[in-house]
Amino acid sequence: MSSTLIGAFNVDCTAVALPDATGWAAHLSISGPSSNPMHRHILFPQQRVATERIFATREEAEQAALQIAEDMIRHSHAEPPH
Repeated sequence: MSSTLIGAFNVDCTAVALPDATGWAAHLSISGPSSNPMHRHILFPQQRVATERIFATREEAEQAALQIAEDMIRHSHAEPPH
């Protein structure tokens, strides 16, 4: 899925193949806007999310990560850095 914008936030949703199991893990990172295009303000560093689940496909894992990002941003009271 790579990167997508949700409001002012840059969201990276990825899927990682699990080495010890058949399936995929959902990974997510969220960053805020920056005046320097070579630098991101990392708000939620890349990490596995939905840790209790193993997804059958890459697409399912990426979609789960996107849903978690949307929920986190919707329930956040923080404004992205300027």
